[in-house]
Amino acid sequence: MKLAKVLLALAPVVIGVPVLAATIPAGAAAAPVVVARYDFDAGATASGRIAEKSGRGVPLRIRTADRGSVQFSAAKTGGKYVRMPLRCAAGADTCPRALLEGGDDADLDPGTRAFRWGATILVPKSQLAGSSNVMQKGVSTTESQWKMQVGETHGRAQCVVVGRGSTTHYLIRSTVVVADSKWHTVLCQRSGGSLTISVDGKARGKVAIPSNLSISNDKPLRVGGPNFNTSSDMYHGYLDNVYAALG
Repeated sequence: MKLAKVLLALAPVVIGVPVLAATIPAGAAAAPVVVARYDFDAGATASGRIAEKSGRGVPLRIRTADRGSVQFSAAKTGGKYVRMPLRCAAGADTCPRALLEGGDDADLDPGTRAFRWGATILVPKSQLAGSSNVMQKGVSTTESQWKMQVGETHGRAQCVVVGRGSTTHYLIRSTVVVADSKWHTVLCQRSGGSLTISVDGKARGKVAIPSNLSISNDKPLRVGGPNFNTSSDMYHGYLDNVYAALG
């Protein structure tokens, strides 16, 4: 467990980051093959590159706008986690923004295969703005998409998929709140005709999807936001253990 004190908004909180293994529920039919993993323990290089740790994925690069920055916080027990810029103040002329981007990677285009994506997050409800995008590949109106986000209204984690040749969104919301200034592991999983979401190792929602829904696109992996448009649903919290797996 990573332990540290961090400051989010106005109040300090003591946080412990769950390890990656805890994000994969026990009893899975077959062990997934991790195809992208980012633990942020090494921080970033001088050129803004973040290492990929599975050996199959691509590194992330830090992208910023309007003086946004990404901060790496060191844990007392070793390793690091990352903090995205805080939510823009009401009435501000410019909003510091940042996201982490990886190149297009065929391993992240699962087609109709079983696929899961997860992250460890900490965000207070006051830092939610729209649907705060934790991670995604693809655009809902173009080609196809898989995505994890946190909804502003209820502070619940959400998993979204859109198949090729369609603009129909399939979305499942967790039955528990995750925007509570505590660390939570969130797992989205597509398997056959279902899309499920788990929080802290427990199943927290399921929705039926077409079994032939196919996800494949030429878009980059993005963590912390979809783009830099003024209406973007940026994520304004802490992140760790971001990963994707086939199976």
